[in-house]
Amino acid sequence: MGMNTLIDKNFVAACREFLQAEQVLLDEPMRLHTTFEIGGPADCLIFPANMAETQRILKLVKEYKLPLTLLGNGSNMLVRDKGIRGVVVKFAEPMSSIRCEGTRIIAGAGALLKDVSECAAAHGLTGLEYACGIPGSIGGAVFMNAGAYDGETKNVADCVRAVDAEGNIHEFSKDELELGYRHSVFQTNGEAICEVELQLQPGDEQEIRAKIADYTQRRESKQPLEMPSAGSTFKRPEGYFAGTLIDQTGLKGLMVGGAQVSTKHAGFVVNAGGATAADVVNLIHEVQRRVKEKHGVELQPEVRMLGEE
Repeated sequence: MGMNTLIDKNFVAACREFLQAEQVLLDEPMRLHTTFEIGGPADCLIFPANMAETQRILKLVKEYKLPLTLLGNGSNMLVRDKGIRGVVVKFAEPMSSIRCEGTRIIAGAGALLKDVSECAAAHGLTGLEYACGIPGSIGGAVFMNAGAYDGETKNVADCVRAVDAEGNIHEFSKDELELGYRHSVFQTNGEAICEVELQLQPGDEQEIRAKIADYTQRRESKQPLEMPSAGSTFKRPEGYFAGTLIDQTGLKGLMVGGAQVSTKHAGFVVNAGGATAADVVNLIHEVQRRVKEKHGVELQPEVRMLGEE
């Protein structure tokens, strides 16, 4: 393990009593687990496979007084270059089950939005078309109230099961989720989203698929999907579009180290090759400075910054 690690070997041993070897990784580079492909090592990265494992992991984290970071698909974040101390719990492929019951879909937190959207389409359920191209997990979508085109998570999320630091399961009804622009109750309560129930409407499968094809075409033609990024970099400022302001400031293609303002869509900062987190942060600051200077608008990052500089 790394020099500065906070992880107690007894904690690791306790985890390995009920988890498989590949579910517990030590000193793991986070660039392998984020869509930006950037980030230093996590002291300990754990992939739970179900709610019961999540309960046991979070209880142990509390017992050993370790810092805890919760992640979905790693799509809306930048992990800093020195990585993340303590334990990172990532809801990924082992926790990505999706099942359909009537007009409801129940998905594990790690299920990818594109897969949940595809399941809805296959069952002739409408309401999730907007999510077909968002590069996140359903857990992350609830955490951030992800949205695109005319849809957002708050319109479909009906019930969420989450685990608190003591390992207790809580069920949140639609009204308790506090879903607003890029916000949910989970940003303040620190609970781990484990399962999401979506309430959809019956629709026509051909119409649903046509809508998905349209959104996909629009996304592919406008967004730099061929390069690593964290998705849209800035929140939408009141009355403006971040990408338009950045474009009007003449910043398309601007580079700091390996980080670049996308030449395809100015609202995206991309990893043009070997970018460090510091490159991205410095580029974000430069974009903020120049847009403020030219338009008087303060851009706020939408990307979450995690870990140590």
